[in-house]
Amino acid sequence: MTVLHDRIAMADANTDSLDELFERLERMPVPEGYKAEVIGGNIFMTPQRTTHWRIIAGIYDQLRVKFPLERILSDVRIDYPGHLNGFASDLTLLTEEAVESEDGRWSHKDVAFVAEVISRGTAPNDYGPKLTAYAVAEIPVYLVADPYQGRCNVYTDPTDGDYAKMLRVDFGKDIDLTGTVIDLVLKTDGFPRD
Repeated sequence: MTVLHDRIAMADANTDSLDELFERLERMPVPEGYKAEVIGGNIFMTPQRTTHWRIIAGIYDQLRVKFPLERILSDVRIDYPGHLNGFASDLTLLTEEAVESEDGRWSHKDVAFVAEVISRGTAPNDYGPKLTAYAVAEIPVYLVADPYQGRCNVYTDPTDGDYAKMLRVDFGKDIDLTGTVIDLVLKTDGFPRD
């Protein structure tokens, strides 16, 4: 077996534990305006701020020009390879062939694109364990929008558990994704900074 297959098998073996963690989260008094995720078995709760939401909405609006509503998710749990990874990504674009399971879940194998907008407290997750999990899951395009630095990092071509390419684009410049599964030019001129 390869490292990739070992990690995917490990993720599949941990589904019951992830379900248990999320059931506990649902019973907890999570403050309004926060989202909760499980990353490497740790629970993270982050506030949704105005800047954060405006960047998400900007990306969403551009995706909606090309893709149907049914293919775009926001803050919906999807389990990813690695130890207890249940992410509620800011934006997820599903493949055209994606089918929801009987229990109402989506597979990471059906994800074509993920966008995360960092928060100060969770930036290490977006550039660390999430980056690794998305690469291992072979997500074709992973975009990290950073309102603190005023730029986006776009990771493409997942190979052997890592991304082979990374493109850094400052807010205000276009991100050319025409050579990817997204096949569009993403405008960032409306993305606010923090």
